[in-house]
Amino acid sequence: MTTLATAPAPGFEAPGVADFDLPPIFGPVTKPVVQLVLAAIIIYVAFRYSVRKPALVPSKSQFLGESFHGIVRNNIARDMIGPEFLKYVPFLTALFAFILVNNLFGIIPLFQFPTFSHPGVPYALAAMVWLLFTYVGVRHHGFLGYLRVSTWPPGVPWWVRIILTPIEFISNILLRPVTLSLRLFGNMFAGHLLLLVFILGGEYMLFVADSITLKVLSPFAFGMGIVFTFFEAFIQVVQAYIFVMLTASYIGTVLADDH
Repeated sequence: MTTLATAPAPGFEAPGVADFDLPPIFGPVTKPVVQLVLAAIIIYVAFRYSVRKPALVPSKSQFLGESFHGIVRNNIARDMIGPEFLKYVPFLTALFAFILVNNLFGIIPLFQFPTFSHPGVPYALAAMVWLLFTYVGVRHHGFLGYLRVSTWPPGVPWWVRIILTPIEFISNILLRPVTLSLRLFGNMFAGHLLLLVFILGGEYMLFVADSITLKVLSPFAFGMGIVFTFFEAFIQVVQAYIFVMLTASYIGTVLADDH
């Protein structure tokens, strides 16, 4: 009589970079592309709805729209840019909303994927910001004046400038878009990966693992997944705020007369 042995449960495969390589939905269109377009539509509809019937005593939607605009206007643009801040408020408000919505996709059911966890997306956004503050600086100071403001700190001895100027050039002109994009990408990537570890790990412990101990402990894994979901929501808001704050800071820096 032949006895059929029960195959041992497969080991847990930890999530990694491959989990971020999503297959196309149709043609070359992937989920991050759809989310980028959807985010733009959501933001446009939300702001149009908030100002559809402007009144002295604002409705709830108007109050929310004005409050969001006020945060960018008063807490970011005015403090970071200075007297010329008003002309940049629309761009910074749209940028904040766009990053925030795409970040929050990472914890919204059915989406559950932060758009900026794909490195190409924050790189493109940071490149756009770099083009903007470079254009603002060149227009305000002229090309040579922009280089002077960005790389020539006042009150520094000439022999120190021999070393400091190349460092300032690399830091203020070349590396700003790189660090801006990597900060956003790294936080979204790491946060989503952490959530995958707890959720997929809890699923493995509950449904696949043979150990009774792991099955008993599986609710704790799911519970930590819920805790980190709220923590990730906080990080998503903070990273959107930091990206916009640094963008405004870069604009304010190139508009200043001295570095």
